[in-house]
Amino acid sequence: MAAAQRVGVFLIIIFLLPPLRVAEPSVEAAGSVAGPAAPPETGAAARARPRSAPAPVTDVAKLCVCDLLVAQCDANCCCDPDCSADDFSLFTTCSVPIVTGDSRLCSQKAAVYSLDVEANPPERIFKLIDQVNPSVFCIHATNYEQALSFSSPEMPTAENFDQLLKRFGSAAFSAEPDNWNMNTDAHNPSDVNETYRYEYGVPIQTVDAFLRLPSPVVSSWCSDANPAGFLVNQATKCTRSVSVEKCDNIQAVSMLFYISSSILAVPKSSHMVNITVQSIVVQSLNGMRTLLNSSDALRLPMISDELCINIVHGVSYHITYTDTGEIIEAAASFVLGVINKEVLSIQQSFEISFTQVNTKPVPLSGNPGYVVGLPIRAGFRPQGSGIIQNANKYGQLTILQSTSHQDCLAAQGARIPILFGYNMISGCKLRITAAMKCQPLAQTLLDLLKGQSFPEYVASFGNSQAQDVLDWVPITHLHTSEQSSCQIPVSLEIEVKWTKYGSLVNPQARIVNVTATITTTTLKQLPSGREKTIPITSSVVFTDISSPAEPGYKAWPTINVKLPFDFFFPFV
Repeated sequence: MAAAQRVGVFLIIIFLLPPLRVAEPSVEAAGSVAGPAAPPETGAAARARPRSAPAPVTDVAKLCVCDLLVAQCDANCCCDPDCSADDFSLFTTCSVPIVTGDSRLCSQKAAVYSLDVEANPPERIFKLIDQVNPSVFCIHATNYEQALSFSSPEMPTAENFDQLLKRFGSAAFSAEPDNWNMNTDAHNPSDVNETYRYEYGVPIQTVDAFLRLPSPVVSSWCSDANPAGFLVNQATKCTRSVSVEKCDNIQAVSMLFYISSSILAVPKSSHMVNITVQSIVVQSLNGMRTLLNSSDALRLPMISDELCINIVHGVSYHITYTDTGEIIEAAASFVLGVINKEVLSIQQSFEISFTQVNTKPVPLSGNPGYVVGLPIRAGFRPQGSGIIQNANKYGQLTILQSTSHQDCLAAQGARIPILFGYNMISGCKLRITAAMKCQPLAQTLLDLLKGQSFPEYVASFGNSQAQDVLDWVPITHLHTSEQSSCQIPVSLEIEVKWTKYGSLVNPQARIVNVTATITTTTLKQLPSGREKTIPITSSVVFTDISSPAEPGYKAWPTINVKLPFDFFFPFV
């Protein structure tokens, strides 16, 4: 028998320790970046805690970076303490005009040196000023004195190995220092009443973790680690392994697995929203589906006659939220099926959708193409999201509305929607006096022509969806003006280019380009007591840029005739 071999297993542990101490060659660190949050204080202790900026530890008046010679005066070194008044009279300039401490502080002392060449003899001028650092990454306050001057790391030895393993061996460990300097301006977390709300893409939190939306990750098998993101409509399909003998013990095929955890109305809050069952559809072995009554609220998997019933085949979540990002309702619709002992896996489908409360759907202007006489749909696009539209169809893309009195300053706010296919022109008259200022008048006229919120995008089709950003056309802005010091806008011209899209039998109107042109003119100063009236106009023009369509072949057919190889036999 061969002798047994003992194999030694070595465990390599990587410790996350602070880096080596790094010191600046000329200036000692005067502050440090704020470290992790301090232990919370409550009551009067937190309010009585003094708050101040970090105090400098270096006296810039005694700091001299050009003092190189020992006990000798360095030429043109105005901060050298070895130089006397006679030496200063021989200097031509100060080689170092300003000396500062730590450049990372937001506010610090600075020593300024200069020469008064008009004095007889020339003499040195010294001033101590407060210098402000314009950098946004400067240190305003510090509560951890070791943040910029790290201590030497503790090396593992036979004596401290067990202690370090207990401290750093887990997946997560605390990096808080042993002592804190609370003489800072850093706010205590308990002093701030923070408000939370869901934002786009943030995982929807539940009591235990997050709202699960199973999806395939690497393969087609379902992974329950996929969180549902707020306002992110998703639809996934994945495969789940099942068996009739164990179906009542598989959580992922039970309704309770998807509705047991309550949703937090807002992140990090105690207000919870229960997931209600909206509908249950039962699917038979042959695929026939039947909608159950609302009284059948919960059906768990059961084994009956070598069949497993009430298996979850699909879940559809519907989340209702407010404009402040708070979830107020959550409902789930289920599709339950039946499997036999021959089935080893099933395909599950999951969906989630969102609806904002107290909002009306934005009306369409055609399906799909625009209809003549309906308003042009427009909206805005915040960063990282879809198009946001105004629910009022008459408050999207508008122009100035003409009034009977024709006074521009009295017509502010009166607007009419731009209707597809209708060329429109409107305007008013502006009475200019000598007391009017150029800049306020120009801004008033610009708001008058463009309205309170001029949109950024226009829907290419009458039924373009807000989430389909590629179906929206950006508005191009042009500006024509003269070279003058005072320019005021006098007209807004909107040109909408559209084309016929689709078949010849039923072509659909599609917008391909929108251009808004602002025209300005020079405002000359009027003599005192004089007045002048100028017209202010706003117009919309629709241009059909469709190429003429003619029925016909893409290419004329060709005749490809080939004779059989023995056609001339036996002559050839």
